[in-house]
Amino acid sequence: MPCYTVTVSTGSQWFAGTDDYIYITLVGTERCSERTLLDKPLYNDFERGAVDSYDVRVEENLGEIVLVKIEKKKYWVQDDWYCRYITVKTPSGDYIEFPCFRWLVDDKEVVLRDGRAHLPMNDKISLVKQHRQKELDMRRKTYRWKEWQPGFPMSIDANRHRDLPRDIQFDSEKGVDFVLNYSKAIENLFVNQFMHMFQSSWSDFGDFEKIFVRIKNTISEYVMQHWKEDFMFGYQFLNGCNPVVIRKCTKLPDKFPVTHEMVSVSLEREMTLEQEIEAGNVYMADYEVIEGISANTTDPCTLQYLAAPICLLYKNIQNKILPIAIQLGQTPGEDTPIFLPTDSQHDWLLAKIWVRSADFQHHQTITHLLRTHLMTEVFAIAMYRQLPAVHPVYKLLIPHIRFTIAINTKAREQLICECGIFDKANATGGGGHVQLIQKAMKSLTFRSLCFPDMIKSRGVDEKDELPTYFYRDDGYKVWEATKNFVSDVVNIYYTSDETVQEDEEIQAFIKDVCSFEFPKSLKTRDELAEYLTVVVFTASAQHAAVNFGQYDWCSWIPNAPSTMRRPPPNQKGLADVNLIIESLPDRGRSSWHLGAVWALSQYQENELYLGMYLDEHFIEKPVKEAMEKFRKQLAEITSSIKKRNDGKRLPYYNMSPDKIPNSVAV
Repeated sequence: MPCYTVTVSTGSQWFAGTDDYIYITLVGTERCSERTLLDKPLYNDFERGAVDSYDVRVEENLGEIVLVKIEKKKYWVQDDWYCRYITVKTPSGDYIEFPCFRWLVDDKEVVLRDGRAHLPMNDKISLVKQHRQKELDMRRKTYRWKEWQPGFPMSIDANRHRDLPRDIQFDSEKGVDFVLNYSKAIENLFVNQFMHMFQSSWSDFGDFEKIFVRIKNTISEYVMQHWKEDFMFGYQFLNGCNPVVIRKCTKLPDKFPVTHEMVSVSLEREMTLEQEIEAGNVYMADYEVIEGISANTTDPCTLQYLAAPICLLYKNIQNKILPIAIQLGQTPGEDTPIFLPTDSQHDWLLAKIWVRSADFQHHQTITHLLRTHLMTEVFAIAMYRQLPAVHPVYKLLIPHIRFTIAINTKAREQLICECGIFDKANATGGGGHVQLIQKAMKSLTFRSLCFPDMIKSRGVDEKDELPTYFYRDDGYKVWEATKNFVSDVVNIYYTSDETVQEDEEIQAFIKDVCSFEFPKSLKTRDELAEYLTVVVFTASAQHAAVNFGQYDWCSWIPNAPSTMRRPPPNQKGLADVNLIIESLPDRGRSSWHLGAVWALSQYQENELYLGMYLDEHFIEKPVKEAMEKFRKQLAEITSSIKKRNDGKRLPYYNMSPDKIPNSVAV
């Protein structure tokens, strides 16, 4: 009797093992095996992390094994099982791998294809064609679109984390409970005694150290010491956690009537302001998108305020970016003065604090939430709905959307919902954050997610003009390495541009994403490679660049106030230390803010970094070689960044590949 040896690998995450009955059926081109119970006497099968082998005997040879069917049936109580992969050794000694990497819940069956990737037009056997279609039909019923708020990117149709399909839930919901994590952070940071002190102002700047002093962090301490200085204010536009706002000023807008006389004392090249602009030495940060957004009114005892400032920045002869003029609104006039470094010390400091607060709102809601989290979720849902597990693009993207839908669902459940954590300490809480995303969506285009295009569109692409823009330099390198890897994979499976056009599944994926200014179809391999690079880069490098520096730059509250409790000054000469302290967040809100930026800056336990593909969705040698090449390129980038950072008081490492997780999961 022919005998097939079946090896089954159980996941090593919590609760991956099972005591339920597991049955297997081998489906060949000639015939199927009997449904066989996988069980060894006096042995605990399918324990967490176990690899178990079983013999499946058949009357006659089955032909080429094309599918493996696994079924789980209840033994005592329902006991979920996570299967990593199944290997089948045929009677002739060949090994066939069947990647699974999914949960079997309740009395569920899973039918697996072997690990080789196949485009839809390569499948000729009707059995596998049917399997492919059945998988997609099931997925489209499971992964449904829903508009969480009007004008938002589409998201998953699930109100709570526990309502999600088991395959995309976190292994442990506790690990990503925002309320729990923030409370834990607040406890770890020893700020619990201030947590409920809403309305209670700090007494002076030094007082903020009471909630700051317990954590040692080089950058955050440097920020605390230098936050009032113009160079530190300017530097953050390049390498802080929101390095995406600064753009070259080619002409001063009418709404920002800065004159040469106002700023001449700040210019260092014996040129007029107009000449400096023509020479490319003047930049701008404009927070126009915040104009008209409602400030948080969830606490009747504390009025909160927002502003939409415009800031003029100057590159001095040492190539430092310095602020030279700030207007705290979009409409010039007597009530909207232009603040200058020559004004009183406190007037100028308060104007800069208002810009930093606007930058914080822009960063949290647009740069971080919308342009990494929510966009990656759109790509993830479209992938599940339109690409079967055997498709090479599914195999390529799956590590980069790991836990993204879960973290976003949890955020909608606890963080950005009505009365969520966002409402506690942020000026855009209570609905302003929703308005901000709706507004920002109008300028969200596919090209604005392509890293080189995004840099070029702001006029900041020349290295010799901005030599210390490390976010740009490191981002270029990681983008190129990622694009090279993605192109290698695309070219392995797509032999011509025509194959891209003929692939109905990839075209359906593009169409399913298609909202806003996004491509509706792809015609060439280059277009496909660029599109998939955007998905991978947004989920990994871009998210890392704007997420993990939050404790560095935002833990010193005056440098990134999450809310302001006094309106922006409408004339000069009003500011003093008291007004600034009364404008900054109170003790309670400061504590919530600190807990938030600390929790958000933590890496996941067992984090997988860019280039680490532990789940072997691909089994083909050429792809594994492409992965190895990718890892080598990433290691070289990491090494060059480390070298550059050596001895720097302000090292920049947020785009270093060894600190870039594969996916948006925080």
